Amino acid sequence: MLSTLAVAQQQLPTPQPASPKPAPILEAPTPPGVTPISLPPETIVLTIGTEKITKAQFEELLAALAQGRPLPTGADKRRVATQLGELHAVAQEARKRKIDQNEVTKKLVALQTDQVLASELQKQVASEVKVDDAAAQTYYDSHKAQYEQVKALHILIRFKGSSVPLKPNEKDLTEAEALAKAEEIRKKLADGGDFAAIAKAESDDTGTAANGGALPPFSKGQMVKEFEDAVYNQPIGELSQPVKTKYGYHIIKVQERKEKTLEQARADIDKQLKQQMLREAMDRIEKETPVTLDEAYFGK
Repeated sequence: MLSTLAVAQQQLPTPQPASPKPAPILEAPTPPGVTPISLPPETIVLTIGTEKITKAQFEELLAALAQGRPLPTGADKRRVATQLGELHAVAQEARKRKIDQNEVTKKLVALQTDQVLASELQKQVASEVKVDDAAAQTYYDSHKAQYEQVKALHILIRFKGSSVPLKPNEKDLTEAEALAKAEEIRKKLADGGDFAAIAKAESDDTGTAANGGALPPFSKGQMVKEFEDAVYNQPIGELSQPVKTKYGYHIIKVQERKEKTLEQARADIDKQLKQQMLREAMDRIEKETPVTLDEAYFGK
């Protein structure tokens, strides 16, 4: 059985566009020029059997469930209240039947408590993690290739077995046929052909063909190895020989390789290092309490 917090949190809705249906009374539209009524914090806004929840208590619960996301409003807030009401009503009946006194139930509730505590501890540790300038500089220096952005054009000629869809009314080429076509296209380009025009007409990568073969800027690790090796080794402005990948044969022209500065990369570096530091901090906390498994029972 999940705790009230866990169930309500799972059911917390994502804010949706305003519904055309009339809003609940507490969220009724305010006529122009009229100031909405602000209920005092001690106002009872939800009653579940004999349990009464004030506006302040309900909004504290909403904040806890949202965990940094925008708080629900209007129909979404009403839906959360309805779900909590249903959950509490069932839980009250369970208590009447003394299910909460069952030893198995107590163990499950304790486990849920531990899960909530562990989650909250992780959030607290994450908020305490700070990345100083020296750590950011060290990370940047050792990952510079990751922050080198490339702009490139390419023309793709697919062959049988490629995951790239075959264009309508186009022959499904063998590898040899695709290579021959790629070499023919490269010759046209080398003889002064317009890259953008040829890409639009010939490239099987329809997503980039419409833009004259232009790829979105990318960094190391974002392309398949064969393509990446070619991009980082060929001179800027020159045409590659046909490069074979699992998608087909590519003619590549690198336009620019530009390195991000530390300042430009800092937000990404902080994110990477905070995740790493959080994992290390949580590992240290876990290791402070030894855990031993009986190998005769659990095996190795």
